[in-house]
Amino acid sequence: MEKLLAHLSHLEITSPDVEASAAFYVQKFGMREVHRADGSVYLRCWGDYDTYSLVVVPGAEPSLARMAWRTTSPEALETAAARVEAAGVTGQWTEGGHGYGRAYEFTGPFGHPMRLVWDVRRYVATPELASIYPDRPEKRSLHSAAPRFLDHVTVATSDVRAFASWYSETLGFRTMAFTELDEVPVTVFSVLTTNEKSHDLGVVLDTSSRAGRVNHIAFWVDTHEDLLRTADVLMEHGTPMEYGPSIHGIGEQNFLYFREPSTLRVELNSGGYRNYVPDWAPNTWTPAEGSNNFYRNGAMPHSMTESFPHAEGFTATEEGASEEMKAAILNPYAVQGRG
Repeated sequence: MEKLLAHLSHLEITSPDVEASAAFYVQKFGMREVHRADGSVYLRCWGDYDTYSLVVVPGAEPSLARMAWRTTSPEALETAAARVEAAGVTGQWTEGGHGYGRAYEFTGPFGHPMRLVWDVRRYVATPELASIYPDRPEKRSLHSAAPRFLDHVTVATSDVRAFASWYSETLGFRTMAFTELDEVPVTVFSVLTTNEKSHDLGVVLDTSSRAGRVNHIAFWVDTHEDLLRTADVLMEHGTPMEYGPSIHGIGEQNFLYFREPSTLRVELNSGGYRNYVPDWAPNTWTPAEGSNNFYRNGAMPHSMTESFPHAEGFTATEEGASEEMKAAILNPYAVQGRG
């Protein structure tokens, strides 16, 4: 298939308190506000080439309002839209919005709002923010916890393998890996990518009846030391670490997780391998092999199973599933004494 998508362009997230969430991203996390409109706040990392990568929009609860992907060309945008409709999903063309032009918008088969764009506004720094290095869009941030780029988004779905299959077959994502439970071959996690990164789209199994949920959004810093420094800075200013720092087995990224004021989970990554193999076949991991924890020595907190918006049911992670989730999804007749 022709390569259709280039990278994750921006995310729109909802917050019941936009001002509190935006203040967190600016004051504690080191992003920079670049625009406001209709109650929404547009934010950028210092290394973003586009004008912004995160938009906080008003909403009753934390959620993913939309994920936007840039195509590889104007022609690829047309092709991608046609492939989506050929796959049975009807979207609509829009004339664009702040920072981007004509776009194709649709809701994927598992309930996640998507935007496909080609024409984006390249960020141009003002003189006081301009870098002395030509390839940098602006100076490195003075904030000691500032991320360089938007990295990925991990969503939740009722069928992980069907999700990976649709996005791979329709839009050309490369499926990089799966996680199955140690006990039975139930797939609880997968990662997909549009480029050489280990992933820019993750997906976890969700037993709730609420479609289109998100588990976390993620950003990237250059080094492991930057990541540790971020944990230090956030904790000293009142933001506890939910999980990490540690290293994922799948992707081999250094990671840490924390929450912003809306309770939405945010991940920070550094490192990770690059994979250029055009005919890569995804491996299937189990939690015991270190799918989530490279060293196989750290217990993930139960809170990591929470996805957004809140819903009745269970969400898996790279580490597998909680005991409650296993009880809900495993065949009850396989347990002695039942049935």
